[in-house]
Amino acid sequence: MPELPLVFEVGSLVAIVAVLLADLLIVARRPHVPSLRESGAWVGVYVGLALVFAALMLVFAGGDAAGQFVAGWLTEYSLSIDNLFVFFILMARFSVPKQIQQEVLMLGIVIALVLRGVFILVGAQLIEDFSWIFYLFGAWLVWTAVQQLREDDDADQEDGFVVRLLRRRVRFTDEFDGMKLRTTHDGVRHFTPLLVVLIAIGTTDLLFALDSIPAIFGITESAFIVFTANVFALMGLRQLYFLLGGLLERLVYLKYGIALILAFIGVKLVLHALHENELPFLNGGEHIAWAPEIPTWVSLVVILVAMVGATVASLVRLRRDEPVRTGAARGSE
Repeated sequence: MPELPLVFEVGSLVAIVAVLLADLLIVARRPHVPSLRESGAWVGVYVGLALVFAALMLVFAGGDAAGQFVAGWLTEYSLSIDNLFVFFILMARFSVPKQIQQEVLMLGIVIALVLRGVFILVGAQLIEDFSWIFYLFGAWLVWTAVQQLREDDDADQEDGFVVRLLRRRVRFTDEFDGMKLRTTHDGVRHFTPLLVVLIAIGTTDLLFALDSIPAIFGITESAFIVFTANVFALMGLRQLYFLLGGLLERLVYLKYGIALILAFIGVKLVLHALHENELPFLNGGEHIAWAPEIPTWVSLVVILVAMVGATVASLVRLRRDEPVRTGAARGSE
């Protein structure tokens, strides 16, 4: 595990918090529906910040740490595609007004970061105390990859347990009142649907973290790198949401790329566990030499090939199917 200077870690966290606060202030002061150009520019800014951070890590902590950050950031960014699908579903289901969607997403992402931070600390402690946890993480990721391939794209999305419980116990209005969590209706104080949306985004993201956090721990054991990779991956999701719009629903092969990444890192975790832990029933309790460590650059290549390949294949199919959809639309007129 790479050694990171304390000054660099503290300075990085302060800078990240400052960027998040500035972003939150900008959104709060100017609520609007961003254009494609604006969204694309902001996505570029956050990608640029992540690359600058990787360069600084290269200078202050070395190539190994920088490589782990880039691989972890790309992994979290690719797995966060699922978050975007959830954002689209939640915005449509709760009929969130477009004018406040930016603020809702920003608050939801902040909640997700706090929950993930707790999850990362727990995961790092488990790894430090129980190195065999890598076997469980690896098996879980491989199983998740299989489930990703078997997932029915048309399956109905149901509200989570927390949201259903909240609906039964708390009085809600049917309409939003800007960004207010509570409002007065017929002289009685009610919560607005905003509370349900924020809780739904936060708790759903935590479920996705059950996959993504073990996945990035398969690349690095540094809790700092895991957290910063998550921050930089999630910070640009709001702009990516408006940039991609409905395109994600048409990238039909993305789930295969995500499944490949999860399966690869799952196997990598198991190999790492075999490399680090002694198995007394093999080789008389000695370390098993045939369980190699997969280098970070290999992980980086697999992640890039999986996501670029899945995206290109989806776009090729989209272009091939476009004349068919156009002809069908004309025939129905």
